[in-house]
Amino acid sequence: MPIRLENVGIAVRDIEATIAFFTDLGLTVLGRDEVSGDWAATAVGLDGNHAKIAVLQTPDGHGQLELFEYIHPEAIETEPTLPNEIGMHRVAFSVDDIDESLAIAARHGCHPLRGVANYRDVYKLTYLRGPSGIIVMLAQDLTKS
Repeated sequence: MPIRLENVGIAVRDIEATIAFFTDLGLTVLGRDEVSGDWAATAVGLDGNHAKIAVLQTPDGHGQLELFEYIHPEAIETEPTLPNEIGMHRVAFSVDDIDESLAIAARHGCHPLRGVANYRDVYKLTYLRGPSGIIVMLAQDLTKS
């Protein structure tokens, strides 16, 4: 049976700020909706599930993020994850120009956790903390520059 990744779902504190961040990085909004009702409660496993959602797509058309801002039940605040914690780790993007991408992220108040690394003159990469504490990896393939 073939399998393919549909999207990565991320619960966020502020869907508008998160959409602005990712669209500035180059993703496009495919759709937005507000979901609730028995089907939504059954699918997600939360009684009274009610959320704003948005689906964003990468420019190559292969990657998608589905963002959720919960209206009910109220979202549970947690500490942002660390890179070595078990569970959802990060979302990673290849970028043509890491410096340009970091300038865009900085306009949203998002900065590298430590700095930009050079991996064997093949990649420049960094982790940054995006909206709602999402860890975002940006990587520039230096062999294509």
